[in-house]
Amino acid sequence: MTTIDREARLRAILEAELAPAALEIIDDSHLHAGHAGNTGGSHYTVKIVSSRFEGLKLVMRHRLVYDAVHDMINKAEIHALAIHAVAPSELP
Repeated sequence: MTTIDREARLRAILEAELAPAALEIIDDSHLHAGHAGNTGGSHYTVKIVSSRFEGLKLVMRHRLVYDAVHDMINKAEIHALAIHAVAPSELP
């Protein structure tokens, strides 16, 4: 699977599961090439705004994201995921 396919799949899953008002996916893989434990999966930063996060603590927001993409993590398509999860009411 190419990086573009992987990113498109990640986007599709997050859109289907969390119906984000805003979603930005940044491929950070080039910053981690060759580091210990990197088995070839991609590194991403996900910035996501979803009403599903309203009233939830940060750990529960992250859990929703991880639960949505667990298959990609289990298949080593994603090696690392940095998450910035915000509820719409928290936007300026």
